[in-house]
Amino acid sequence: MAQTYKLWMAGREVPGRGAPCHTASHQDVEDAIQTANAAFISGSWSKASRHVRADVLEKVAELMQPELPQLIQLEVQQTGRAIREMKAQVPSLLRWFKYFAGVLRTEERPVLPTVGKLHNWLERVPLGVVVQITPFNHPLLIAVKKLVPALAAGNSVVLKPSELTPLTSLLLGPIFKKAGLPDGVLSILPGLGSVTGKSLVSHSLVRKVDVTGGTAAGRAIGSIVGGNLARYTAELGGKAPLVVFEQANIDAAVNGIAFGSFVASGQTCVAATRIVVQSPVMPALLRMLERKCAFISSKMGSPFNEKSTMGPLISSRQLQNVETLVDECVSDGTAKIVCGGKRLIGTAPLDDIDFSKGYFYPPTLIVSSSGNSIMNSRIWKEEAFGPVIVVVTFDTEEQGIQLANDSEFGLGAALWTQDLSQAFRVSEQISSGIVWVNTHHRNDPSSPWGGASSASGVGSENGIDAYHAYTTTKSIIINHASSDEALAADDWFREGAGQVRYG
Repeated sequence: MAQTYKLWMAGREVPGRGAPCHTASHQDVEDAIQTANAAFISGSWSKASRHVRADVLEKVAELMQPELPQLIQLEVQQTGRAIREMKAQVPSLLRWFKYFAGVLRTEERPVLPTVGKLHNWLERVPLGVVVQITPFNHPLLIAVKKLVPALAAGNSVVLKPSELTPLTSLLLGPIFKKAGLPDGVLSILPGLGSVTGKSLVSHSLVRKVDVTGGTAAGRAIGSIVGGNLARYTAELGGKAPLVVFEQANIDAAVNGIAFGSFVASGQTCVAATRIVVQSPVMPALLRMLERKCAFISSKMGSPFNEKSTMGPLISSRQLQNVETLVDECVSDGTAKIVCGGKRLIGTAPLDDIDFSKGYFYPPTLIVSSSGNSIMNSRIWKEEAFGPVIVVVTFDTEEQGIQLANDSEFGLGAALWTQDLSQAFRVSEQISSGIVWVNTHHRNDPSSPWGGASSASGVGSENGIDAYHAYTTTKSIIINHASSDEALAADDWFREGAGQVRYG
């Protein structure tokens, strides 16, 4: 019998009034935001001691530990991600709770060198009601990355998970409640972006919106948020370059490309989709990469199979987007396919599942066709969000950097080299919010994660930056001069002439 998932609001499951299932209607959004605002004003969380908030975050991590097997299974079920990926990713999320609990316990508040007998220090205070919108590709990871710093700072949060993958986010509500989070501080409202999402981001009581999604959606949401003069953080599109220099360990580089390109079936904002290879190592790298792609394809099967290397794409819409970009670059004569390039059908050799019942697309490797350049095609510029990589060659270091920066996006990038000075030199010249050297896709709660271009977003997740982005500074100034000194210096409107202060 299918399980029913409802909204999470005011510390309990409530039925949604959207149709045809439990999705959040405009009235549900209004109720959630009013509840969140009332909770914020009450001070039950917003004015709680930072040590109390740290205790709750640590308790959430403790309570999540025994729930990990269920969360992993459900994450595989709703995303189609291979279970081996989820077994690695989901347990790592406990680090976010522990890190931001540590931030709360150790953060120092500055005392400023204000002139005069004044003691001036800064407090960080929460913003109020925060809306967070998460995507389908890393439902639990991105929800945790957003929720934890926002709650650590003392805000009330309304989370809208993707309509494609809302289930694991909904399971967070009862865990937070059991850990001691006051009712109303966290609401989780699944629903369509055009209904639930639009109602949330346009509400006048919302003081910050944090979204992960596509560039077009991010810009549309930003224009609404700006109209309310609310704060905005957005992690948007990417077309990440991965540059392989002659000085690289080619075996390690091929492994890095495969991971950076095909984890999550290529459905990540930092997927290594533009592989830029120095000419002397191009033939060997292509041969090795083709073998790696063939191996991954041969081991694709049910996402619940422990041996499965890669799962399906999330939806028919996403499959169509990938197919369109790949087919177009071949038909216009700019590219040729080295491997992959067609939706999988038939029976999986790994476990006999029927590929046609899912949106399975194999690792796909594309290079320029004879006499043409793949860089003239849309797939070089646009985000496919699938397991498709384009491989091009360069001669000099300067050309490699130029190709890496040939994009409107600037979220993630990587380079492979064993030349230390080259690693420092090139990493400084690549225009990207994150640059990995001899690795890819590293994600730590302490390390900021954000774009260097408007197409890739505004602000960043993780680290002190994220915590600060969910707060505003409050300056407190205390005059500790003696009464006699104050009477002598601060009688601004005293009779007679004399020196007075200003500021």
